[in-house]
Amino acid sequence: MALMPSDFMNLTIATRESRLALWQAEHVQALLRAQGHAVTLLGMTTQGDQILDRALSKVGGKGLFVKELEVALDEGRADLAVHSLKDVPMELPTGFVLASVLEREDERDAWVSPHCAGLADLPRGAVVGTSSLRRVVLLREALRTLGRDDVRIEPLRGNLDTRLRKLDEGQYHAIVLAAAGLKRLGLAARIRKVFEPEDMLPAAGQGALGIEIKQGATTQASELALALAALAHGPTWLRVAAERAVSRAMGGSCSMPLAAYAAFVKSAAQGSASSSSVLQGGSLRLRAAWGDVNGRLPLVRVEDEADVSSPDEADALGQRVARHLQDAVRQAGGTFQA
Repeated sequence: MALMPSDFMNLTIATRESRLALWQAEHVQALLRAQGHAVTLLGMTTQGDQILDRALSKVGGKGLFVKELEVALDEGRADLAVHSLKDVPMELPTGFVLASVLEREDERDAWVSPHCAGLADLPRGAVVGTSSLRRVVLLREALRTLGRDDVRIEPLRGNLDTRLRKLDEGQYHAIVLAAAGLKRLGLAARIRKVFEPEDMLPAAGQGALGIEIKQGATTQASELALALAALAHGPTWLRVAAERAVSRAMGGSCSMPLAAYAAFVKSAAQGSASSSSVLQGGSLRLRAAWGDVNGRLPLVRVEDEADVSSPDEADALGQRVARHLQDAVRQAGGTFQA
């Protein structure tokens, strides 16, 4: 049903000011404008953008990228905030809700290097950069398989352009980034290879955009929720709900080297399953991995599968996989804080 002029809303999107964050906000802005709404952007600098000399796990986690945006929502300066979903804490503050999850971009990790086609091509004593403890443990495992204990994995902070500049300046031989960000900014040509999930399991929510709003009982709040619900992509939401449930059950902290990735399994009857068929539910395979950041214990991997057609069922699958993972970690001699 077409909107009447009285149904149009004047909306403000809170966003970080990095080039990638602005692309994401402008993408949502265009989708809402196509519905007939007037939409402006409120650019903000977050603590996560300002603190670049320390690892996120040591200064408050990825929630540092969303707190200022939530303050803008709380104070009424913005109506919604657009986030990279992997940066959104597993538990939102009271009064806030994830109102929509958009269709996922490429969820894989990307290898970016001017000279090396992959890990096996790195020179002796090479340096690989990443900001993620998950990538650290997965890279370490891959390097160990290659017998490459000479390669150093070093921290890499900053926005996407800053990380690429550091690579081009020769501070690193290669860096690992999310493929989605490079593709969204038209930088896919910088990707030498993508890691398939079997080789480097993605982070929970990687490649997906989430839209956060403040809960409310007003007519405006209800209309905004409906407008954002129309942007949601059902299959993506179910997949990331399962992934985020694993992370939540394991403690939900970026200080834990944790991967979680869900994908719908195509049956022989489905063939190349369409999005519409997946929307009706299907068999969701969820894989998770945990690594010891100190490198003393082997990488632990688990997986499970279930028919999933609702967020509650996706959450239940995620919790079950988390229990499998916790058991496997204990058997390997590891501990974790849940």
